Amino acid sequence: MSAYKEIAFQGLWKNNPGLVQLLGLCPLLAVTATLTNALGLGLATMLVLIFSNILVSLVKDYVPKEIRIPVFVMIIAALVTSVQLLINAYAYGLYLSLGIFLPLIVTNCVIIGRAEAFASRNSVAKSAFDGFMMGLGFLIVLAILGAGREILGQGTLFDGADLLLGDWAAGLTIHLWQFETSFLLAMLPPGAFIGMGFLIALKNVIDKKIADKQPQVTVQGQVKRARITKVS
Repeated sequence: MSAYKEIAFQGLWKNNPGLVQLLGLCPLLAVTATLTNALGLGLATMLVLIFSNILVSLVKDYVPKEIRIPVFVMIIAALVTSVQLLINAYAYGLYLSLGIFLPLIVTNCVIIGRAEAFASRNSVAKSAFDGFMMGLGFLIVLAILGAGREILGQGTLFDGADLLLGDWAAGLTIHLWQFETSFLLAMLPPGAFIGMGFLIALKNVIDKKIADKQPQVTVQGQVKRARITKVS
């Protein structure tokens, strides 16, 4: 269980793809104008991460090292195509909203990085759990950034939820306050960069406070070894 706890801690906090590794920033900053878009892209990325890790772990012993990266990319591309077709069939509005960033999941460094660094070296169960936790960590960052930008930009939450969940979810939109004109900076990519900077800074502050609370361990009585050369 300790190994799985460490995997969870790595994915959600210590080695979070968005806040620490800073991978997949292009879609993270581009489509998080609303919480709905953020959740849609985050769930799609999580699914691809889980199944790509599983498949890579299954074939790792049969793929020569010289061609492992092209094989991994082909596996990821097939999975992304499947997810894209599913979204196109069952959530066409979200498919249009995400646009080019949906197929670009193929080139997301988070997925390729986990396939190479973890799935190709570990069991299927651990690889699947790693994909889930890394995907969940990425999804949480997307959701927080998307919610913050949507609230500041247009004063709503879950706007366009019907694009993700169907027509019944149209009533889930929460109107927090009314704007005469929307806060355009929050809705544009520069606002995403600023918001991401605040999230990274907040994580660094929390990490520093946690580190300051840890007991300081000092090693006393250390003796340096000296090499004595006998001169005759």
